[in-house]
Amino acid sequence: METSLALFKGKEIRRVFHNHQWWFSLADVVEVLADSRDPRQYIKRMRHRDPELDAKWGTICTPLELLAPDGKKRKTNCANTENLLRIIQSIPSPKAEPFKLWLARVGYERLEEIENPELAAKRMRELYKAKGYSDEWIEKRVRGIAIRDELTSEWQKRGVKEQREYAILTAEISRATFGMTPAEYRAFKSLDKPADNLRDHMTALS
Repeated sequence: METSLALFKGKEIRRVFHNHQWWFSLADVVEVLADSRDPRQYIKRMRHRDPELDAKWGTICTPLELLAPDGKKRKTNCANTENLLRIIQSIPSPKAEPFKLWLARVGYERLEEIENPELAAKRMRELYKAKGYSDEWIEKRVRGIAIRDELTSEWQKRGVKEQREYAILTAEISRATFGMTPAEYRAFKSLDKPADNLRDHMTALS
C-alpha cells in the first residue's frame, strides 16, 4: 500500500493507493474546503444534514492507514474519487468546484495510467527528476517498486489480507536485510517528517 501527499491550493491532502486507486483523507478534504479546525465535528454535522449520505456512509468511507502529524500510522476515514465527489456535494463551499476539477484530473490521469502503465512510470520518473534524483537512482527506484508489487501480490495469493500482516512481513524482511525494522531505519536516517518516504532516502548500499 503506497502512501503519499497530494497538494491542493498549497494544502496537503493525505492519500493512499489501495485496490488500484487513490483514496483521500476525508479530514484533510473537509479542512481545506470548509475551513474547519475540527473536521471530525464538521463531518458529524454534515452527516446529520444529509440523511442519504449518512445511510451510505459505511460503503462510501473506508478506514485506511495514513501517517498522522506525529509520524505514526493510524486508520483514517478515506474515500476514493467517486465517493469523495459525492461527499463534496454536502459541503456548501465556493472552494468545492475547483476541488472537483482537481479530483477529475487525478481520476483522468489514473484512467490513462490503467490504459497505459508506461504513463505512470513516466510521471513517476518526472517527479523524482524534479526532486533532483539521478537517472540511475530513479531506474533502481522504479524497479524496486515493481518488485515490491510482485511481492505483495504473492502475499495476497497466500492469504495475507490485513495491513498489520503486511507490516510484520515487511519488518522481518527489513530486519534480515539491514538489521533494523523500517521504524528503526527511519530513525537511523533521521526521517522524522510524515511525508518522508524511507525508500526515497535509500542508496544502493543503505
